[in-house]
Amino acid sequence: MLSLRRRAMIGGALSAMASILVGAFVLLSSIEDNVLDRFDRALADRHSQLVVALSSTSDAPDKLSERIYDPAYATPFSGRYWQITSPDGQIYTSNSMFDASMKEPSGNPKSLTVRSIMGPEAEPIRSIFQQITLEDGSIWGVSVAESLTALTAERQQTRRSLLLAFVLVGLLGLAGAILQTTTILHPLDKLRRDVAKRWEQDEDLTTTDYPEEVAPLVDDINELLARNRDIIARARRQAADLAHALKTPTAILRNELALLAAQNHDMEASLDALDRVDAQLGRSLARMRAANSGAAANIRTDLSNSVARFTRLFKSMAERDGKFMNTSCAPSLSIRMDQQDIEEVIGNLLDNALKWCSSEISLTAKKWKNGVEILIEDDGPGIPQGQERQALKSGGRLDSSKPGTGLGLAIAIDLLQAYGAELNLEKSSTFGGLAVRIFIPGNLRPVTPQKEAA
Repeated sequence: MLSLRRRAMIGGALSAMASILVGAFVLLSSIEDNVLDRFDRALADRHSQLVVALSSTSDAPDKLSERIYDPAYATPFSGRYWQITSPDGQIYTSNSMFDASMKEPSGNPKSLTVRSIMGPEAEPIRSIFQQITLEDGSIWGVSVAESLTALTAERQQTRRSLLLAFVLVGLLGLAGAILQTTTILHPLDKLRRDVAKRWEQDEDLTTTDYPEEVAPLVDDINELLARNRDIIARARRQAADLAHALKTPTAILRNELALLAAQNHDMEASLDALDRVDAQLGRSLARMRAANSGAAANIRTDLSNSVARFTRLFKSMAERDGKFMNTSCAPSLSIRMDQQDIEEVIGNLLDNALKWCSSEISLTAKKWKNGVEILIEDDGPGIPQGQERQALKSGGRLDSSKPGTGLGLAIAIDLLQAYGAELNLEKSSTFGGLAVRIFIPGNLRPVTPQKEAA
C-alpha cells in the first residue's frame, strides 16, 4: 500500500496536471479565437476601404489600384489580395494576384462572408466577400483576402509561449505540492520519531507538541505505550518468578537422586532426565524473556564489563582443567540488550567452547560496521561441514560423548533473534575448531521470536 506521502504527492501532481491541462486548453482556445477575430476585423476594415474606393471609381474599375495605397497589393503573391466582380461579370484584381483569381461563394451573399480558401499558388488564405449595391444601382462582388501564413506563425508562437509558461507553472505546482505534503506530514514524521525516542526513554508523548487533528492519536499512543510497558514488565516478572519457583523443587530432586546414587542405586538415567528438564525449563523461560524483550530495548548494557567478569570466571575454570583462555575486548563497548540476556548467551557459548576445546578458547569483542561483533573460538573438533544447520536445531547434538542437553546454543539463538541480532557457525581460522560469530546491530529494535519448526 502506498504511503501517505506518496498518495498526497501523486494526488497533488495529478490534480495540478489536470488543472493545468484544462486551463491551457481554455486559455489557448480563447487566445486563438481572439487572434482570429482580430485578423478578421482587419480584413473587414480593408474590405470597407475597397468598397469606398470602388464607389468613386465604379465607372473605371481598372483604375481602382491607383486609389488603394498599399504596396502589398502591388507586389505579386505578397499574401494580400483584393478582387471585384462587375455587374457584367468582368473580374478585376490587385496586381498581387498576378493572373490568378479567387472563387466567390455561391449564392452571392449580401452580408460579409468570411472563408478560409486556397489562393494563388495554392496558398491558404482568409477571404471576406460581400455583394454590394452602389448608389447608381449597380451590383458588385467585392472580395478581400490575406495569407494565413502570418496567422499560423502567430498561433504557433503563442502555443510555444503558453507551453513554456504552463511547464513552468506545472513545475512550480509540483514543488508546491511537495512542499505542502512535507509540511502537512511533518507532524506525523515527528510523531514517529518521538514514539521511538519515548519508548527508549520510557516517557509519554506531549499532546500540545502536535496539531489538534493529531492530538487524539497521540493520546491513544500514550495509552498503548503504557499498556504495552505494563504487560511486558508483568510478563518478565512472571518469568523470573517462575524460574525462581522451579529452582527449589529441582534442587531437592537432584539432591535426592544424588543420595540414592551414593547408595549404589543407578540414577544416571534419572539425573540425565532431570538435566534435560532443567535445560528445557531454562530455554522456555529464556523464550518468555525473549518474547518480551521490548521492555529492555531502552536499556544499554556495558558489554566490556560483562566480558571482564566472564574472563575472570572462565579463566579460572580453564586453568582448573589445564586449559587456557584468551580475551580481547575493545574498551567502552555498549549494546542495546538486556544484561541478563546477553550474559546468558555468552555464558552458554563459553561453556560449550570450554567443554569441547582441546586446550584453548578465545573471546573477542569489538565494534564492527554499525554494531558490535562477538567472536568465540576454540581448538576442538568443530562441526563437520554441512552439519551446521543440525547443530542449530533445538537439542541437536552431533556428539553425545560429552555431558549436556544440546539446548545451550538454541537458547542463545532464541535470545539473539528477539533483538534482531545474528549468530553464525564457522570454522575458526585461528584454532581450526568452531567459531561462533555474533553480530549485534547498533540500531536494533526488538522483534518477535520465530516459532521453532515442528
